[in-house]
Amino acid sequence: MALYVVATPLGNIADISQRAIDTLRSVDAIACEDTRHSRRLLAHYDIHVPTFALHEHNEAATAQKLIERLRSGQRIAMISDAGTPAISDPGARTVAAVRAAGLPVIPLPGPNAAITALSAAGLDQPHFLFVGFLPAKAGARQQQIGALKTTPATLVFYEAPHRIEETVADLAALLEPQRTLVVARELTKLFEQIVSMPLADGPAWLAADSNHRRGEFVLLVSAAPASTDLPAEALRILRLLLAELPLKQAVKLAAEISGIAKNTLYQTALGMKAQGL
Repeated sequence: MALYVVATPLGNIADISQRAIDTLRSVDAIACEDTRHSRRLLAHYDIHVPTFALHEHNEAATAQKLIERLRSGQRIAMISDAGTPAISDPGARTVAAVRAAGLPVIPLPGPNAAITALSAAGLDQPHFLFVGFLPAKAGARQQQIGALKTTPATLVFYEAPHRIEETVADLAALLEPQRTLVVARELTKLFEQIVSMPLADGPAWLAADSNHRRGEFVLLVSAAPASTDLPAEALRILRLLLAELPLKQAVKLAAEISGIAKNTLYQTALGMKAQGL
């Protein structure tokens, strides 16, 4: 008995592992975000296993029924409409409940839109922060973007076509215009498009062609610029030390030399590293 968390294709039906196919064929049942949507994938691979719905509106109740089935000795797979379950998709509460019940959860790695976009973005930064979907309401969305402004990592967002213009407009208005925006649209599908531009150009790019606003989106925004609030000499010292030493050691020495607080230097150093400075 076990719950198998199975990643499925984002769009191209061939993007599924042999292990995932074998597992879906061998389990007693498959929990689907939308059974109608998953029917095409299962039929394509000649998988004839009973399915049941597990989505955001029924997850709490369905997770308990799933646990009862696991306790009876069944093996159950869980899939979302596309990509990896529980990553901006239903499944996390189910996994937590199954683990709390002391039952095994076995992940089968595979497609993930965020990682797929990052791999083709060309943003040479050591850290990223997966944000997922921003709030739908403008005020809450703008507040969250503002809270992320100083994050020394590439920011990764998901967005739907009906909100893409508002989201990109808010990102351009609230973050530094010189940051890089990567728009990854319809990944692995027929009209896949991955483009890079200065963040300030994002709204105009979307407005230039209605096709630019179609499909499912991953947005990547490069990391916050390194702080320039520090004295120039302190920045020079920190940059020289970072070129020769590990980050923590460089920050410690820079603090001793400059007299500036380590926490302040540490945040600046993270920003420098994120930008490859």
